[in-house]
Amino acid sequence: MSETRSDGELLRAIAADGDRHAFEELYRRYAPWLAARLRSRCSDAGTVDDVVQETFLAVWRGKARYHEEGDVAGWLWRIGARRLVDALRRDGARGRIRQALARLRHRDEASAEDRVLTGVEHGDLAGALARLSPELRAVLQATVIDGLSTREAAALLGIPAGTVKTRAMRARRQLREALT
Repeated sequence: MSETRSDGELLRAIAADGDRHAFEELYRRYAPWLAARLRSRCSDAGTVDDVVQETFLAVWRGKARYHEEGDVAGWLWRIGARRLVDALRRDGARGRIRQALARLRHRDEASAEDRVLTGVEHGDLAGALARLSPELRAVLQATVIDGLSTREAAALLGIPAGTVKTRAMRARRQLREALT
């Protein structure tokens, strides 16, 4: 039985030797997780599958370089989220984003991020977040949780960058007022 290699060891083997087995192990470890996260942002299964493939192709081809800072899951998420923004831009993102946001507003099960945020016990942060409008929460999720830039969040949400900035400012103000 072989020893399980760490994420860092796998990435070093992929970068240095083009180790196909290391790549396959990394893919098996993270592709399902990445696809699940991307599905919470995009309802088109084909687009999600393409973005997962593009993300791992960037790793395999060395176009995405891991510098051993932070965790690998976060690094892969940043690559995938940016690839998703690019894909949505290419494929007429506005209509798809509106559909995805409409589905998100009406879904029965909370996302992993929503469950974590609901459980945060810092003042009444969970309550304050729940009282934000869906538009303000979507901007906070894109910019704070997903770490997207204002421009990337604007493309993902289908709104102007100025609107992202305004909503982020309004959300921070409402959270500050609710927590003080």
